[in-house]
Amino acid sequence: MFEAIEYIEVQPSLNARNPAPSERSLGTYESEEEAIEAGREARQALLEIDHEPYAWWIVRRSGARLAQWIADSHSDQEFVLDLTTGQLIEVP
Repeated sequence: MFEAIEYIEVQPSLNARNPAPSERSLGTYESEEEAIEAGREARQALLEIDHEPYAWWIVRRSGARLAQWIADSHSDQEFVLDLTTGQLIEVP
């Protein structure tokens, strides 16, 4: 099983420290491809908002600490993690 998660940076109020980003599960999926598609759809929906906040999306195996797919709202790049080297690799 794979989970897709969305993180959105919360703007701090005056005189406040940077709060932790909000975290929202997009769901749990049987395949990595389905989870990535959910992340891409959530990303597209946020990018269609006029003043979107900074956000990022990850896909990982359920309960894992390492993400297998990563994208953010400020670039068109997507990345996967090469588990053999620990390197992030851009998805063409």
